[in-house]
Amino acid sequence: MATSSPVCNFGWPAVDFELEDTQGARHSLATLRGPQGLLLMFICNHCPYVKAIIDRLCRDARQVQALGFGVAAIMSNDPADYPEDSFANMQRIARQLDFPFPYLYDATQDVARAYGAVCTPDFFAFNRRLELQYRGRLDASGRLPAAPEVRRELVEAMQLIAETGRGPTDQTASIGCSIKWRA
Repeated sequence: MATSSPVCNFGWPAVDFELEDTQGARHSLATLRGPQGLLLMFICNHCPYVKAIIDRLCRDARQVQALGFGVAAIMSNDPADYPEDSFANMQRIARQLDFPFPYLYDATQDVARAYGAVCTPDFFAFNRRLELQYRGRLDASGRLPAAPEVRRELVEAMQLIAETGRGPTDQTASIGCSIKWRA
């Protein structure tokens, strides 16, 4: 079932955490952030919305990193109900698609709760003070192939944050599959 993320709560401070990535390294805000800030993306392996954008997501993550931001993806779904989201499959997908960012496993779902993540994909972009500035979408394509002229909303927002420390006032919520919470 599709759901969308809430409107950006400008200035909300990033919550620290420590999670393991698909290569066994541990990460926190301190290890992930770049000089301009941090982009956290809640994604998963099974969601058709994520599958539809994953190539563009990797392309845009590289561009965001070149702007000086740290980038990481977090998988918080319950793999007991969604085996495609298992840690082993996370490792396979990250390798297969050559993720340019750490793919972190939120086994307890505590990080998703702390951030108020609601769907996959769900984007949280923070400035250099780790204050939330963007909670929008990658682009307007949703589950469809992107048209050549589709506006790259996430990249545009990250460029603005790099230049001014503030995200755009007009943001369109991301839409995707709901986070699969444990019972």
